[in-house]
Amino acid sequence: QVQLIESGGGSVQAGGSLRLSCRATSRTVSNNALGWFRQTPGKEREFVASIGWNGGHINYADSLKDRIVISGDRSTNTVYLQMNSLKPEGSAVYCCAAGRSAVAGSRRNAYSCWGQGTQVTVSS
Repeated sequence: QVQLIESGGGSVQAGGSLRLSCRATSRTVSNNALGWFRQTPGKEREFVASIGWNGGHINYADSLKDRIVISGDRSTNTVYLQMNSLKPEGSAVYCCAAGRSAVAGSRRNAYSCWGQGTQVTVSS
């Protein structure tokens, strides 16, 4: 069974940066897209970014695209999310997910495996 293990969350002041990591424990997702979503209490899970299995087909949420970069290392089955100029409204639990195929995009139902998430808290 595939597990997705996120790390890198924490507390940061507005304007700061964080780099999130997500490692898949199984190479069975090595040909699948990987994505990042975030969720706050009472709200639906929100798409943040995704990357295709070959490092292409990169998609970003329009509201975040100027401040985030997604990248992947297929040799270690790890996907990264670099977040810069963080804002308090960016506080959320950030989860990574493995897509059902090589390209997944922003649709939640395009993903079949989800990590537990890592908390990001941005203070003003």
